[in-house]
Amino acid sequence: MTSTSSTPQTRPLEPQKCAIVIGASSGIGAALVRELAHNGYRVAAVARREAKLQELSDSVNTAVSPNTVLPYSHNVTDYDEIPTLFQTIVQALGGLDMIIYNAGVQPRVTLNEYDFEKDHKMIEVNLLGAIAWLNQAALRFERAGQGQIVGIGSVAGDRGRVGSPVYNTSKAGLATYLESLRNRLTRQGISVTTIKPGFVDTVLLEENATRTFWVISPQEAASQILKAAKRRKQTVYVPGRWRLLMLIIRHIPSFVFRRLSF
Repeated sequence: MTSTSSTPQTRPLEPQKCAIVIGASSGIGAALVRELAHNGYRVAAVARREAKLQELSDSVNTAVSPNTVLPYSHNVTDYDEIPTLFQTIVQALGGLDMIIYNAGVQPRVTLNEYDFEKDHKMIEVNLLGAIAWLNQAALRFERAGQGQIVGIGSVAGDRGRVGSPVYNTSKAGLATYLESLRNRLTRQGISVTTIKPGFVDTVLLEENATRTFWVISPQEAASQILKAAKRRKQTVYVPGRWRLLMLIIRHIPSFVFRRLSF
């Protein structure tokens, strides 16, 4: 049973921790908001779909306490808005301890399709949006000498598969960016965690996966992600058994891998 099943203990002498979740309206993002709230965090939930965000915040605020979740409607491709919005959110929360970038898109791509509009959107949302938001957090945390950054990548970023070349590229780029942040910020006491989920029961899985295995719920994914962040892990596969599988896949010779259909 995850921690979302109980009300957090009140600790009047301890400051309430604060977090931002970008890509919070459904799936893993919404589950992370719930998990954080039930673990005593005050959470800013950021996503494009305003109605979904309001529904989520109303539900959590009723279950936990008023003003635990603050909803902010925002499209991560509106990069110019991010510096001001970031400062607005931090001020409203009263500080910031953790930021989680979960926003992502994966339109269906056929094997003979080379659609730059779809490709451009994936790079914009999955990679550039992450850079725009997490740069802001990195700057703040570096000045403060503390903080946690979590990026939700994918096992898809570990190899260049035939099915969705640019989705794979966006997640590989995110992993490299997060590693670079980690190497910069660890010496200042800031943790940067890269999460690589396998199959999670979300809309993206439903729209893109024809064959699945080891599927977990968004709630289970969120629980494992926050455990990894709490332990200040560097790179974590969710669930953990994907680490061994991806180790094998990463070491398949290229001349063999290119013949595979996944």
